[in-house]
Amino acid sequence: MGKRPDRTSSTRPPALIPPINTSDLKTYPLKKRHSKVRLSDLAAPWKRGESFSTFYSRLPNILAVKTLRAVTRAIVKAHRRHRPVIAGIGAHVIKVGLAPIITDLMERRIITAIAMNGAGIIHDFELALMGHTSEEVDAEIDEGRFGMAEETGRILNEAITRGAKDGYGLGETIGRYMNQTADQFPNLAVSILSAGARLGIPVTVHVAVGTDIIHMHPSADGAAIGATSLLDFRRLAAVVAGMEGGVYLNVGSAVILPEVFLKTLSLGRNLGNAIAEITTVNMDFLSHYRPQTNVVRRPTQKGGQGYSLTGHHEIMLPLLAAAVLEELT
Repeated sequence: MGKRPDRTSSTRPPALIPPINTSDLKTYPLKKRHSKVRLSDLAAPWKRGESFSTFYSRLPNILAVKTLRAVTRAIVKAHRRHRPVIAGIGAHVIKVGLAPIITDLMERRIITAIAMNGAGIIHDFELALMGHTSEEVDAEIDEGRFGMAEETGRILNEAITRGAKDGYGLGETIGRYMNQTADQFPNLAVSILSAGARLGIPVTVHVAVGTDIIHMHPSADGAAIGATSLLDFRRLAAVVAGMEGGVYLNVGSAVILPEVFLKTLSLGRNLGNAIAEITTVNMDFLSHYRPQTNVVRRPTQKGGQGYSLTGHHEIMLPLLAAAVLEELT
């Protein structure tokens, strides 16, 4: 028979660590503690009929509102000192109805330069020509109809080809074409490209070949697209080279314009321009790697300040524009 188990030995679990003794905890008076939020920072309720300036002044002076006010002050300061305020915009900014806000700031000489990606000229052009833009991709892609609007492909590509022969940049050549044939464009007042050509404000276009619907059309001329977009890159670089004390706003571009801005900044510094005390701002409804790195952080490593404002363009950009105009009055 096997050995019988020893039932007299204990099988107790190991002792747990005893709770910490808090009786000797050291405290201090609350009034001596630094606090990040005070009564003066709190919001005040909206009252019917009040002005925007009152509404703006009563926002809580905390987190994103502090950033909004800092960006507003930077733009106002740059404008008053006649320093550049450059807006790099994704095409979505035009699609959500913000061209009138941007052109108004251009008319007031608050925005002094615009950079956009290749899709920007499509939505700007279609709104000026037809009063509508932004097709339903899901409804068109299965039948191969996506991007096949005849006028958009033909007219824009012809204008680009002509502009390349005449030695113009891509943004300028579209703006000039629209202004010279204004009878074709009943909604010209909403066009950023038209406003730039009319006001003498640089509107540069930075194309990634194959990303825009007009590149699918037989009239697309790669040499013309490349030449006009390269000229625009160098024109933007000239603007950035002189932006000491100025502001760069990246609004709704996750890849193209953050990369373009970083290269123009490096080029300007390489050629001996002091571009240190600058303000850079990323505005988008999501936080992405390239804007945070190539707009907010890297350009301001040697001076200046970078900011992020997260929110939908159709809310945030009108709010910022209104705040700037209120500060300037």
